[in-house]
Amino acid sequence: MPKFLNFIWEIAKITIIALLIVIPIRVFIFQPFFVSGASMEPNFHNLDYLIVDEISYHLGEPQRGDVVVFYNPNNTSQRFIKRIIALPGDTIKIEGGNVYLRQTQEGEFLMLDETGYLPEDLGTKGNTNITLEENQYFVMGDNRNSSYDSRSWGVLDKEYIIGRNFFKLLNVQIFSK
Repeated sequence: MPKFLNFIWEIAKITIIALLIVIPIRVFIFQPFFVSGASMEPNFHNLDYLIVDEISYHLGEPQRGDVVVFYNPNNTSQRFIKRIIALPGDTIKIEGGNVYLRQTQEGEFLMLDETGYLPEDLGTKGNTNITLEENQYFVMGDNRNSSYDSRSWGVLDKEYIIGRNFFKLLNVQIFSK
């Protein structure tokens, strides 16, 4: 019987050590997130499993183009995933299906280059002209025609940002087929 108790004690120690390592990482550094819906297609699909980095924005500021997970400002029990389009201090204008940022001293607006993550033929619905204040971000889904984002509910305050997409692990739909 002592060998059996010794075996149980060893399993218990391994489990406790694993939990002491995994739980702080899960709670303070990385968080899992499932994409729900089509608002980020073609880059992220429904049921993609992502790992969200929660620590980067404590060390630095979000950047234009970052894909972030955040609490819905109108219902903090929901989490959304969107791309940061405009940063604090930026003036963003959406007009004629294009997104523009004011980038010159003369106030000239230049079209935002989104070729790295959007299909070329995708137009952006809506008309917006807004200047962001400190700690405010303008976020939009990559699937602009199916995204509930800053065009609908306004700017995103930094306090709602959970973290940025660290990597896409897998899509759980592949296991259901």
